[in-house]
Amino acid sequence: MSVFAAPGAYDRAITVFSPDGRLFQVEYAMELVNRGATILGILCSEGVVLGSEENVEPLEEAEYSWKLFKIDDHIGAAIVGLSSDARMLIDQARLYAQSNRLTYDEPIDVEVATKRVSDIKQMYTQHAGVRPFGVSIIFGGVDKTGSRIFYTHPSGTYRGYKATAGGAGRETALAILREEYRENMNLEEAVKLAVKCLTKALEARQLPPRIKIAAIPLQTKKMEMLADDKIDGIVKELGASK
Repeated sequence: MSVFAAPGAYDRAITVFSPDGRLFQVEYAMELVNRGATILGILCSEGVVLGSEENVEPLEEAEYSWKLFKIDDHIGAAIVGLSSDARMLIDQARLYAQSNRLTYDEPIDVEVATKRVSDIKQMYTQHAGVRPFGVSIIFGGVDKTGSRIFYTHPSGTYRGYKATAGGAGRETALAILREEYRENMNLEEAVKLAVKCLTKALEARQLPPRIKIAAIPLQTKKMEMLADDKIDGIVKELGASK
């Protein structure tokens, strides 16, 4: 005799696999991420570029709508999903970075910081009474191994990329990256490509082009936020070249 589970039975417990091998709560967390503001990361010959949409309500103060964070001088992060979940993980990444400096007297590797945050995410898929973190994070930075970008999943997995994107405009951004990305592009070219990807992603959803860009040059190994007027200039340049 076949035994059928009640509808929604496997939605209620994060630690239980469905008969077809799925963890529904993890999938729901990923769906939340897929509906969030677009983020991206791009490697180039001169460093790393991180970018994000910044969707701000008319009465909201813009400086409190953060999607880009500094983990350490040489590492930045772009987040998509629940900002409250991301804030906790960003704080943990910063603690790991500072602890590494105090213990080993050297900056933490980008992958080490990524792995430690991913370990926290994974732990929250194995214990009853908790839920997965509803956030994906792109970690980008420059360390002794070179320029690195990693994308973390709500399940706790992470992968390295030359260029990647997440959020609602992911497919639009990835289509442009697949066509136009080059490993030997310089930092300025990577910034322009990031702005183009985010602008097109916003246009596809009929949203205004409010964008934030951060760069971590290989030479200085220090994260820098680009000025809004410079980004606006690139947006106008892209519009004029259509």
